[in-house]
Amino acid sequence: MKNQKMYESDDKMISLIRDNYDLLQALGSFGISLGFGDKTVEETCRDNGVDTYTFLAVVNYTINGSGDFSDDPRLDVHTLLHYLDASHKYYLDFQLPFIRRELQESLSTDSSLGQLILRLYDEYAHEIRRHMQYEQRTLFPYVESLLGGEPKSDYNVETFSKHHASADKKLRELKLLIIKYLPSDGLHNSQLTATLHDIYDNEAWLRQHSQVEDDIFVPAIRRLEKLVKQSDVTRNISGMMMASGQNVDALSDREKDVIIALVQGMSNKEIANHLCISVNTVITHRRNIAQKLQIHSPAGLTIYAIINGLVDISTVKL
Repeated sequence: MKNQKMYESDDKMISLIRDNYDLLQALGSFGISLGFGDKTVEETCRDNGVDTYTFLAVVNYTINGSGDFSDDPRLDVHTLLHYLDASHKYYLDFQLPFIRRELQESLSTDSSLGQLILRLYDEYAHEIRRHMQYEQRTLFPYVESLLGGEPKSDYNVETFSKHHASADKKLRELKLLIIKYLPSDGLHNSQLTATLHDIYDNEAWLRQHSQVEDDIFVPAIRRLEKLVKQSDVTRNISGMMMASGQNVDALSDREKDVIIALVQGMSNKEIANHLCISVNTVITHRRNIAQKLQIHSPAGLTIYAIINGLVDISTVKL
């Protein structure tokens, strides 16, 4: 059952960890060191150079399993990228080898069945390693290029999202084989039980990690892609407009109002009603605009309006 408590920036960090001890690993992935005393979440994040809102978004999502981050401008992509990269390294460099050592100590590896169990685990570990290394080699550099304002043209986050899936079938098979066919006594039975418990914990962690990527990271990157695209379009159009020598000051205020209405998709009659003028006056304004700017198409006027700040590019369908 989920906690359902939503933690806030002025809550004590120690309270968050005391209520949810499984978040200890997340602290390390965010780069937050222990020893924070009675500081609040905001104070602790600030001391460790972590964006507080993004930290709480991930924490509250992993605790409660809900939240809509489809177009959240407050998420810090740098923080998310660091968190996911560090999480990968934790799982690949520590957790996978740790579980394998536990299995070796728990199983009779001189038996054929014990060797097969280890082989199955190695196949699972290989799939996970390949999946995470693909993200580190392909997705993460792409996000860094977005943050730098120069995205790679041969990749986008949809490519990642369509092929993003957890390699967990082998892990489920492994658990069932151990539970059904590997009874043992004494010390080895206790070791095997403890190992199974760790496998279940790590399966839950991996599933949660995948959900954070799908429900928080991917939407944040989609938004970043959109912003970078808009910025790129703005730069290109700006250069074109500067080269043509067009100036917004050449227009009267009423002519600017007509352009804004046209960009919003209004007809001549709708513009007339909106501005409380006659249709003939609208037509006259449009003729004057075309003569002054030498722009006759709706697309051209849209570009002009964006560059000269008459409309916000985010409100325009490109």
